[in-house]
Amino acid sequence: MNPVLLRVGLISDTHGLLRPEALEAMRGSDLIVHAGDIGDAGIIDALERIAPVVAVRGNNDVGGWASGIREVETFEAGGISIHVIHDLAQIDIDPVASAVAVVVSGHSHRPSQALRDGVLYINPGSAGPRRFTLPISVGVISIRGGVFDPELIELDVSSRATIGRRQWSAM
Repeated sequence: MNPVLLRVGLISDTHGLLRPEALEAMRGSDLIVHAGDIGDAGIIDALERIAPVVAVRGNNDVGGWASGIREVETFEAGGISIHVIHDLAQIDIDPVASAVAVVVSGHSHRPSQALRDGVLYINPGSAGPRRFTLPISVGVISIRGGVFDPELIELDVSSRATIGRRQWSAM
C-alpha cells in the first residue's frame, strides 16, 4: 500500500498582504506553514479556511494579536520532523542532533532551498509586498513515506512558474 501524500504549503513575509495568487497556491494543502512577518491576524484566519496553520512570529509581528504566536515551532508531518523559525540566523538547535529533516525560515524575502548535512533548509521567500527586485513566492513540500519533494513557486498575476524542485529523503 502506498503511504498517503501530504501537501504542506509554505508562506512567509506577507506583512499584512495576502495576495490572491498566494491563496491559490496554498489551495490543496493539508497543512500550511507561515514562517513569520505575518502582519495581521486576518492572514492566519484566511489561510485557516484552506488548511490548519502552523505559524511563527516574525520580527515585525508585534501587538496583542501576535503575542500568542511562538517564535519557533517543531512538529511532525508525514513522518518527518519540521522546525520553523522566522530568521534562520537565530536558530538555537542543531537540526541534525534533533533529528529535524526540514528547517523552514523566512525573513530574507529570498526564496531558497539547500540540503546541508542531510537537512533541507527552505525559505519560501516573500508572498507580501515586493522588496527590491526579489520575486513574490511561496513553497510547497509534498511528503510521502518519509520522502519529501520541495518546490518553490514564483507568483505572477498571469501564471506561476516553478523556480526549483528536487526530491529529498529523510531516511
